[in-house]
Amino acid sequence: MTIRTILVDDEPLATQGLQLRLQAHDDVEIVATAANGREAIRQIKTHKPDLVFLDIQMPGFDGFSVVQGLMEVEPPLFVFVTAYGEHAIRAFEAQAADYLMKPVEEDRLAATLDRVRQRLSEKRGAEEAERLKEALEEHAPEAAEELAETTSAEGPASSRFEKMINIRDQGQIFRVDVDTIERIDAAGDYMCIMTGDNTLILRETMKDLEKRLDPRRFQRVHRSTIVNLDLVRQVKPHTNGECFLVLDSGAQVKVSRSYRDVVARFVH
Repeated sequence: MTIRTILVDDEPLATQGLQLRLQAHDDVEIVATAANGREAIRQIKTHKPDLVFLDIQMPGFDGFSVVQGLMEVEPPLFVFVTAYGEHAIRAFEAQAADYLMKPVEEDRLAATLDRVRQRLSEKRGAEEAERLKEALEEHAPEAAEELAETTSAEGPASSRFEKMINIRDQGQIFRVDVDTIERIDAAGDYMCIMTGDNTLILRETMKDLEKRLDPRRFQRVHRSTIVNLDLVRQVKPHTNGECFLVLDSGAQVKVSRSYRDVVARFVH
């Protein structure tokens, strides 16, 4: 898998330094460079790269303006590169694949590229599945129908859903592995994300957050509570058709009658 890449930086030495470090990674192909934001937008629209290393502070259009200028096209993955650490929060809010500090360290760059490879592999797998579906619908409708039924029975592909969630809390960015999330409680437009040993606050509605989580693992058990079903260790019956789920941490969460079908998977 070749990672078609564009480098964007108004400092030629910074671009050259990154090019040298990327030579150690045979699957990275640099298809273009740009020295300012407007040129970056033109190059990205022309070459349609997989990945863009994007400086933040540039004359004219800064890095964040470049991302906004590509809203009408399918954007590549962005890795922000900067000498200023205070931009990290905005970078992750812009859904950056990663954030690198200048001068870029080789080990840190290698870790970033591993993350990029994973993201691209998931994306390309989903695209291949969609192309197969379209081809079957055109040339073998019966097979397409059978594939659709199988996919429906198995549920959405896990690659569509988040594996890590970026949470801005108390001026810091926390990258939370969804596997560690035990439950999520709603408080208006805020979510309390609870892992076994920590609670973080995420400014997002429950409806939007649900779209990012695999429904085969994360289910509502109450109007304002989502539980990671993989971390349920016991079901305790209660009165009036309600029950409690005991989680790995020992916390107990009530399942309302409206959501008792969630419990069915544990008792059959």
